[in-house]
Amino acid sequence: MAELTIDLTYGSALFQAAEETGKKDLILDEACQILGIFEQEPDFYAFVNYPAISAREKKDVLKNVFEGKICKELLNLLYVLVDKGRTRHFPKIVKAYKEMIDHEEGYAYGSIYSVVPLKPEQLAKFEEQTSRLIKNKVRLENLIDPKLIGGVKILVDGRIIDASIRKRFADLGNQLL
Repeated sequence: MAELTIDLTYGSALFQAAEETGKKDLILDEACQILGIFEQEPDFYAFVNYPAISAREKKDVLKNVFEGKICKELLNLLYVLVDKGRTRHFPKIVKAYKEMIDHEEGYAYGSIYSVVPLKPEQLAKFEEQTSRLIKNKVRLENLIDPKLIGGVKILVDGRIIDASIRKRFADLGNQLL
């Protein structure tokens, strides 16, 4: 629970700074690029998170790598995370920040459960259809549920759209009884 608070607190602070400076999209783009770097360079990410390395050393490396390449607000966030020993939260902070931007733009978040991972074009089609159905822009996160047998189950804003084969079997069984 404390980790959720950390993510929201820093994500909210970043969102506020971005709003004040008019850099919401720039910060999101740069934060996503940093996440990509952390993913492509796991040793660099491990270095930033390693507790035995001093904050000063980490900040010097971050400065050498990112200064002049990302906006100062994002670099300052990285410095604060290093000082507080919370750099491992950066991916979730970026996620919380993105959700705040999406919420401001009128998006609802939900989950779509499937047996296998959906292709990006399939996910986009489900988002479009769900948006039309609930009359709100929707972003879906694909989660795997092998118990479904087939089909999908969508949860958005407390609503369930169950188009799974398991549900069809249950409905058929109820009709036969």
